Amino acid sequence: MGKPHGWYLAGEVGQLAGVSGEKVGQWARRGLIRSSLSTDVPRVYSFEDVAESMVVHELLDLGVPHADIRAGIQALRSKFGDWPLQSAPIAAAHTASRKPTLVLDRPGGAWEIGRRRGQGVFAYVDLEAVRGVLRRGGWAIRQLPRVESIEVDPERLSGRPSIRDRRVPAAKIARLSIAGRDVKTLHTEYGVTRREVEDAVAWYRAISAYQEEAA
Repeated sequence: MGKPHGWYLAGEVGQLAGVSGEKVGQWARRGLIRSSLSTDVPRVYSFEDVAESMVVHELLDLGVPHADIRAGIQALRSKFGDWPLQSAPIAAAHTASRKPTLVLDRPGGAWEIGRRRGQGVFAYVDLEAVRGVLRRGGWAIRQLPRVESIEVDPERLSGRPSIRDRRVPAAKIARLSIAGRDVKTLHTEYGVTRREVEDAVAWYRAISAYQEEAA
């Protein structure tokens, strides 16, 4: 087992993975993701678990059923470790005869995990892009590609999103700004720029919407 990094509760995972904390808990109970740091209540997740959650979200958006994702994870774990969706060359195969399914891209062709050689159109998951987006602020960055001031480093603030290259929580800056603290005061107190404040607010509003959509 690789060493997990960071420390997140379900709601924090959801903010980064683009879903509600309730959905994260459902995925953990269904075996789609791990809660590497604790399986007790409340579950505690690692940075690696967050990355897996983002891949699960992408696969579900591509139409892969929950059961196929779970079966794929179980089949891949012996070779690719505790977080196989981050390291296995995977894709979603769209066929005329059945729903999209999870496939493993091997030399000589892609194979449906546990079934047969895959046929049809393949939508490959860019794992490097998933990891890159997570480190820039998570799923919300897909909606906000111009936001550049957020950083998720599992070695800083236990992995809480921060202002890039600083130990300043991005959510804190956003909340203070929304509450009326002006940029000059925030710069004096935390050293942040106007662009960093604007990025933090845009990112925070995006991640807050994931929980609101589930309410």
